[in-house]
Amino acid sequence: MARIFCIANQKGGVGKTTTAVNLAAGIAAHGRRVLLVDLDPQGNATMGSGIDKRSLAASVYQVLLGLADVKQARVASEHGGYHVLGANRDLAGAEVELVDIDEREMRLKNALAAVENEYDFILIDCPPSLSLLTLNGLCAAHGVIIPMQCEYFAMEGLADLVNTIKRVAANLNPELRIIGLLRVMFDPRMTLQQQVSEQLETRFGDKVFTTIIPRNVRLAEAPSYGLPGVAYDRSSKGAQAYVAFGAEMIQRIATL
Repeated sequence: MARIFCIANQKGGVGKTTTAVNLAAGIAAHGRRVLLVDLDPQGNATMGSGIDKRSLAASVYQVLLGLADVKQARVASEHGGYHVLGANRDLAGAEVELVDIDEREMRLKNALAAVENEYDFILIDCPPSLSLLTLNGLCAAHGVIIPMQCEYFAMEGLADLVNTIKRVAANLNPELRIIGLLRVMFDPRMTLQQQVSEQLETRFGDKVFTTIIPRNVRLAEAPSYGLPGVAYDRSSKGAQAYVAFGAEMIQRIATL
């Protein structure tokens, strides 16, 4: 049975989608079966996996509304080695259409139940806001992976996100927990980033992943070629870090 994880952060521009795409590719590189769910109407995780969001016959939008199932809507990422439940602009209207539907926050969880035995990991890329879409992701997941930059404002936003996760766990999904914090776009030459990194380790202890994702040009270039960074340049420091992170995730989940 698949372990389901959200990649979430209410702050935008923190490398959330980059983490979702490359973690999916990194875990797949270790021989695990992975489904990546794109819950962001921008569809960046879909495009970054080499799939044209404009040509999707069905997307997560149809799945949430019960117009298609996951098996019909999923697409293989040829270079990533995983499956994608893609998203496009249609998803922007889903929140309005879901308002009057019973158990609207459980739509994704119920849909994924039909395929959870076909995967080892299901990763959900959430939009950078606390929306009904994000709530669907949190209600479907066993845990949350939080990518964050080691900057002051990121620390401020982290407190809000942790409180949100606690509220969802208390009221809707008692299985939900924080799996770990991933330091991304890290530049060891910056004193502030080193200081914030140390604060995270002091405050959250073993909840902070050992792997650190460096700031890396090759990771930034990869989406323009429709490739995960892990497939675009396997030898780059960023790609190697995500492969290492995939191994750390597999090891950490085995101990839960």
